Amino acid sequence: MYENGRSNMKIIDILKKPEFGLSFEVFPPKKETGYESVRLATEEIARLKPSFMSVTYGAGGGTSAYTLNIGKNIKDKYGVPLLAHLTCISSDREKVRAQIEAMKEAGIENVMALRGDIPAEMSDSDRSSWDYHYAIELVRQLKESGKDFCIGGACYPEVHPESVNQREDIRHLKEKVEAGVEFLTTQMVFDNSLFFTFLYKLREAGVTVPVIPGIMPITNGNQVERAIKLSGAFMPQRFRAIVDRFGNDPVAMKQAGIIYAADQIIDLYANGITNVHVYSMNKPDVAAGIQKSLADVMRSDVQTCEYT
Repeated sequence: MYENGRSNMKIIDILKKPEFGLSFEVFPPKKETGYESVRLATEEIARLKPSFMSVTYGAGGGTSAYTLNIGKNIKDKYGVPLLAHLTCISSDREKVRAQIEAMKEAGIENVMALRGDIPAEMSDSDRSSWDYHYAIELVRQLKESGKDFCIGGACYPEVHPESVNQREDIRHLKEKVEAGVEFLTTQMVFDNSLFFTFLYKLREAGVTVPVIPGIMPITNGNQVERAIKLSGAFMPQRFRAIVDRFGNDPVAMKQAGIIYAADQIIDLYANGITNVHVYSMNKPDVAAGIQKSLADVMRSDVQTCEYT
């Protein structure tokens, strides 16, 4: 059915390959009633044979079982390497330990270690009582788990919303790498120049792990403000003009959003980046549209580049 052993590949080994790679992110359902539709959507995306797929994790582990089930189905049925997200901020150590054990039993090799968003009900609580404050604590727990996970971490090219400045942000990223993070994936980026500037600063600071740019196709005009709120990402005027012109035409906006994202990815590939992560939002048609736009580009021979 699929290339033997591919589903158990570690992300860091995938990133070392010289050919272009395209990965997709999906999310589990919030409720059991939505499970079947999400499973079918993620299977359609898996059939595209991306370099890997990541499955997100609900706050406090609310979707943890769905994360594992969706992810294991992708990995076992379609042979697609899996990156399972794990957050810690609203969990206690016992819950996280149990989830790590469940991941081990499911044969998961790759974990995206995240702090997660602070829930509203915790924002005014006494932080000294929290089991976790930062993602680095989760990274250390994963390293001590007895399983040789390949651990990924998140980064913000335009500065983490809670950081004082980018220098502090990069210092914390370096600490996470020293603790065991093997690769980084960025929050959504709409302006490639910001990614390249950030990458230069990381390398200058001695952070040498692979950094995968995250691209989110905006296929609905209503997504723009939400994307800005979630990531603080800068929206170039070129993209705002697309939304202004086509935002009220769903079909045109979808096509324009796919083309804009594909154009970003082509620019990244052309400038030495060999792996790009797409926030595909459980939309198989969008994932397929981007992959189709890049089909001939991705078949091109490339040389390993210092950026990866």
